[in-house]
Amino acid sequence: MLFLYYNYSLVEVVVVVDVVVVVEVVVVVVVVVVVVVEVVVVVVVVVVVEVVVVVVVVVEVVIVVVAVVVAVVVVVVVEVVVVVVVVVVVVVVVVVVVVVVVVVVEVVVVVEMFT
Repeated sequence: MLFLYYNYSLVEVVVVVDVVVVVEVVVVVVVVVVVVVEVVVVVVVVVVVEVVVVVVVVVEVVIVVVAVVVAVVVVVVVEVVVVVVVVVVVVVVVVVVVVVVVVVVEVVVVVEMFT
């Protein structure tokens, strides 16, 4: 009877040890899963931050390019308007001078004819 009890106790001990080993394996698996999830979360956060930084930089570059293009277009339009105004003023002055010279010459010719 003592021998049977002793054997039964060994079986209990082996079962308890097996259960402890299984629990330890489960704990290790859970820790590994938690570490993998943390690594994945860190990688995802880093990738999202990198994407946001790239998008911000691209938007800033687009804003600078648009600003430069608008500035260049405004400068070119102003230069064209100034050139057109100068040409129109020069043409008007030349026409007025020619008309005045022609009128003066005609007046002189008419005055010479009558004198």
